[in-house]
Amino acid sequence: MSLPLATSFVQGENFIYVLYIVAFALFIQGLRGLSGPTTAVRGNRIAAVGMAIAVVATLLNPGEGNWGLIALGIALGAAVGVPAARNVKMTAMPQMVALFNGVGGGAVALISWVEFRHYGSTYGSHTIHVSGETIGATITLGGVPTYVAIFSVFAAIVGSISFWGSNIAFGKLQEVIPGRPISLGSAQQVVNLVLLVLALAAGIDLVAGAHSEALFIGMLVVAALLGNAVVLPIGGADMPVVISLLNAFTGLSAAATGMALNNPALIVAGMIVGASGTILTNLMATAMNRSIPAIVAGGFGGGGAVAGAAGAGEHAGTVRSTSAADAAIQLAYASHVVVVPGYGMAVAQAQHAVRELATELEKRGVDVKYAIHPVAGRMPGHMNVLLAEADVPYDQLKEMDEINPDFQRTDVSLVIGANDVTNPAAKSTPSSPIYGMPILEVSDSHSVIVIKRSMNPGFAGIENELYFDPKTAMLFGDAKSAVADITAELGQL
Repeated sequence: MSLPLATSFVQGENFIYVLYIVAFALFIQGLRGLSGPTTAVRGNRIAAVGMAIAVVATLLNPGEGNWGLIALGIALGAAVGVPAARNVKMTAMPQMVALFNGVGGGAVALISWVEFRHYGSTYGSHTIHVSGETIGATITLGGVPTYVAIFSVFAAIVGSISFWGSNIAFGKLQEVIPGRPISLGSAQQVVNLVLLVLALAAGIDLVAGAHSEALFIGMLVVAALLGNAVVLPIGGADMPVVISLLNAFTGLSAAATGMALNNPALIVAGMIVGASGTILTNLMATAMNRSIPAIVAGGFGGGGAVAGAAGAGEHAGTVRSTSAADAAIQLAYASHVVVVPGYGMAVAQAQHAVRELATELEKRGVDVKYAIHPVAGRMPGHMNVLLAEADVPYDQLKEMDEINPDFQRTDVSLVIGANDVTNPAAKSTPSSPIYGMPILEVSDSHSVIVIKRSMNPGFAGIENELYFDPKTAMLFGDAKSAVADITAELGQL
């Protein structure tokens, strides 16, 4: 290679690395922007620009080819992703997150498979000479460097687990499959362990030098079975944590692929996703007072409906119902009102109606706040996003630790579809499966109004003791219609 050509080659590589550095700097800046509602949109756009730069840098790599297939892939991805993102309802956002996360894990597994198939032809010994002197060399033994084999196998196993596990999470959230735990009972953990050992044994054999495509495919299949076997026994109550955990898995597998491909942007992006997903998973598990191993073990959270709560348990008793007119009177003469949103509000798309109700109360001098539990809804920040969509001032949204001391001076707590996160059994009933879970302490309020379709339990599958409290009144019906009725009654007072 002539000196000008070699210099051009080195400069070209340096330019690509500079683009990668710019890309992952934008990733980090974009993530920082997501820490607050006023900067979230800008943060998303900054991260998107970083991803565009990373894609361009990858396409500039020497030897990149198959431009037709690349263009086709970009076109297909845009054709699927853009309409899906634009048309998805906020209630279905957790399902989309699970699905898109699974696609990422599946892509990583496929890349690892492709790299394995090309090990024999793409790796070898290459030496660059300039004026008779060696300026660089790549030396491999046995075809593929050991570190590349290790990271590729890791990415394949974890990516496959993430893909199939995310599909199961999507199915449970979309109610394509039952939200209740589906397991083999006491044999489930044994089956999971056997599948894990088989996947690891195949991976070790491949790293040791076995160039068997059948073995690699077998490893992917076993990892797929493991992904299904791990998530199926987990109930609907734990799905938000599972989605976050699988997101972390996808990030780690992407980072491993970046190590194998020597792609800095993929390494950094994968580690950011893996680290943030791990932190979020831990925070959510803490908010539920449960350990991550206990969640992965499954068996909690039925997610099913029961016919009725009357006589269904030791705390079942008389439920006091109310009307929109009575609720309006209570709210109108209150000084402090706390709205407690939950998944019922999301399903009914009642956030705009809630905002109109709050505006009407504020005109009467009522102080209105919103209590947000970390795991309310089906994903982190679900309630925040819905209320922000309805232009609720962000300073009115109060996290659990901040709002709990205020309930004692709250005249009326208006609970809209929030079930498990308001259940006093978490504090008062040691035998309850949610005992010890931090909750919104709405039972400390002077009075409580609960808007709910029926007496069916939440994701945890247990009755809510709050509903039988003498100071609680139940307003049965669709959340959007019920809130609108209350607002209409307020207008007539």
